[in-house]
This record gives sequence, structure tokens and C-alpha cells, in this order.
Amino acid sequence: MTLLKNGDMQAFDTIYNRYCKRLYYFVIRYVKSDEDAEEIVQEVFIKVWENRERINVFSSFESFLFTIAYNSTISLIRKRVSEKKYLDHLASIQETQNAPEVVNEVQFHELNERVNQLIAELTPRQQEIFRLSREEGLSHDEIAVRLSLSSNTVKNHLVSALKYLRSNLDNGLMICVLFLHLFF
Repeated sequence: MTLLKNGDMQAFDTIYNRYCKRLYYFVIRYVKSDEDAEEIVQEVFIKVWENRERINVFSSFESFLFTIAYNSTISLIRKRVSEKKYLDHLASIQETQNAPEVVNEVQFHELNERVNQLIAELTPRQQEIFRLSREEGLSHDEIAVRLSLSSNTVKNHLVSALKYLRSNLDNGLMICVLFLHLFF
């Protein structure tokens, strides 16, 4: 111990060889990972070398060594628990951020279903004109030419269809319908 305390590398190597495996088996019982156990053993001997001047040659060196190993092991375990909590937290944030997309998709499908039900309740001519207007994007004049109707008749059928949809959907759903038809 006196040689180690004075910076003798050969004394350090002797102590390392004497305690290395015992420390490893002591640490592996707690961390259950070869890499972590090896890292802690290396850390313990680095601390011994860095603090060699403070070693008390009259007290138990073995006790000193295993106390450092125990404290390093507990520190690593705490660090891993914190990392796990942090990763769990990040995962929960990610789930929370993805949740609105799922809700929006469910709402979209419900809304789409409801609109399709209401369209099915329209007269066959209103359904045809509504689909040509909203799904194919044809103008009143184009629909009139295709169906051999006047532009005013097409316009009246569309007004009636939209009025029916509006009266059977609440305001929030109606806004969604308008949004969907305008942008999708």
C-alpha cells in the first residue's frame, strides 16, 4: 500500500491483478451485464490510482476498494433507472403526439360515413348532381350539359342537397364537411 501511495505502477498492477476478478464478480451480481461490470471495475481502479495519496495504509484497503465498487455500482443503477424513466417519458410524449392523428382519422371516417348516409337519402337526381359537382369537380354548366338540364336546375338541386346536408349535420360536422370538400 505504501508503494502504491507513492505512485509505484508495479504495486498498482499487483493490486489490480489481486482484486480485479473479485471486484468483477461482486459487481456482476448487481448489474447483470458484463460490459457494465467491466466498466465499473475499470472505474474503481482509476479512482484508486487518482486518490492513491489519500489511501490510509492502516485501514482495510479491501473495504475501501469494495466501498468504491459498491458506490459506483449504485450510481450506474441509478443512472440506468433515470435513463429508463426518461425513455419512457419520451415514448409517452410520442404516443400523446400521435393520439390526435388517430382521433382525427376516426372522426374523419365517422364524418365521411354520416355524409355518405345523408347523400344516400337525397333524391337520385340530387345525388347524381352532388357527386358530379363535389367528387368530379364539374361546374354547374358542365353538369347541365352532361345531364341535359338547365344550369338553373343543376343549381337548384345543389342548393337543395346542401341545405339538406346542412340541416342534418351539426355545425362542427358541417365545417369539417366543407373543409374536406374544399381541400381534399
